[in-house]
Amino acid sequence: MKFKKQKLTLQQKLEKRKYKKPGRTVTFLYKLIGSTVLLPKYNPHFSSEVDINDREGACFLVWNHLSRLDHLYTMKAVYPGRYNMVAGYSEFFRSHLRAVFRLNRILPKKIFNNDRVGIKAMNSIIKQGGIVTFSPEGMSSIYGTNQPVVPGSGAFLKHYGIPVYFLKLSGQYLTSTKHYLEERKGRTEAHLSLLFTEEQLKEMTGDQIEAALNEAFRHDDYEWGRSNHIKWEMHGRSCEHLDEICYRCPRCGSELQMHAEGDKIQCTVCGNGAALNDCYEFVPFNGACVIPVSPSEWVGEERVNVIKQIRQDPDFSFSEHVTLGYLPPHEYEKKMKTSVPCGEGTVTVDHAGIHFTGNKLGEPFSFDLPYTTVYSLIIMTSTAQFSLYVNGEFHDFIPDRRSVGKLLLLVEEMHRYHVNTWKNFPWNDWMYEGMELGIDKKR
Repeated sequence: MKFKKQKLTLQQKLEKRKYKKPGRTVTFLYKLIGSTVLLPKYNPHFSSEVDINDREGACFLVWNHLSRLDHLYTMKAVYPGRYNMVAGYSEFFRSHLRAVFRLNRILPKKIFNNDRVGIKAMNSIIKQGGIVTFSPEGMSSIYGTNQPVVPGSGAFLKHYGIPVYFLKLSGQYLTSTKHYLEERKGRTEAHLSLLFTEEQLKEMTGDQIEAALNEAFRHDDYEWGRSNHIKWEMHGRSCEHLDEICYRCPRCGSELQMHAEGDKIQCTVCGNGAALNDCYEFVPFNGACVIPVSPSEWVGEERVNVIKQIRQDPDFSFSEHVTLGYLPPHEYEKKMKTSVPCGEGTVTVDHAGIHFTGNKLGEPFSFDLPYTTVYSLIIMTSTAQFSLYVNGEFHDFIPDRRSVGKLLLLVEEMHRYHVNTWKNFPWNDWMYEGMELGIDKKR
């Protein structure tokens, strides 16, 4: 009796994929199209202290990940050198990226998740003496500011002990924010430098390397744009979907009652609000309105409130009904989707962790993730949804309400309160003044 050979899933095929440096022809065409068609739209300005192609052997190129357009700037900074960029694992199953990823030999990595496939892919390029380009933050900026690097990034760089170059980006978030993906013209900058030599990595500890990364990446795109008086072509839509992250009224404290549309955001409870002008500056409706300087400052105030909120209530719990998405085993996602709907249920965040109860593919499905394994939510393309790896499998969660901003801050600050391996920046310690910062502060 003959048994039909079982067809490999797309995930299994990706695990078996071998990686080499991109071909010279592909690299040339990528640079040609990027430099003449794509990049000019964003008014880019490049500067450099070093030439990454003067080195011998393998190296890393890291950058502060401001937007989905950052690959154009790394390309320009490295050319004529060839490099392999690291991208989120789930991106490899989107049909419109399939050919591009293969041609450019993009390397997969599960965000905020230890996976042998990603490490194996990077290892192979380093052994070939190539350039591996990745962002230690794990994903692109959510608020226009940098995020703490993924725990273990310092030990990772120290283990390989090869030079680490740094491309400092500015303005890229403002060209396409995480809450509204429309592209806007203004000005962008990119500056290349050598961040760590082999000798420096030998002398530094993993924690010291991570601290240096966080300091080098320190940036607020809103503050940068404001200080440089840069105007952006907003098309009257500067506030679209801004209520996904600016969800709490700074005046009356109502949550998930902000309404953002066009160039205005307003509290539907008390009327507090403002317009956002072409320099990404808030202009309050009147003198009685209470509005932060920028969206990033607004989120900072929301974080402080969450920090207090979860400490004041030991029984705190926040739930949202969501649509569940997954990666099909044999089909690529079409229409630029990040997953395929497969169920629904309720996500709950409380002091014990993240919980889900619902259904998947017609069967009951539930999980409980402790904060020892999850310290933030994955925001792939926009703040309309978030993602998690459950038992190593990627899942999307799309809330009925615009509540991702609230859920994200809750998960991060619950982790810091109970575990705190993914610490906030030292310059934000004022947010926790007089409060416990995690189990390392409770001992």
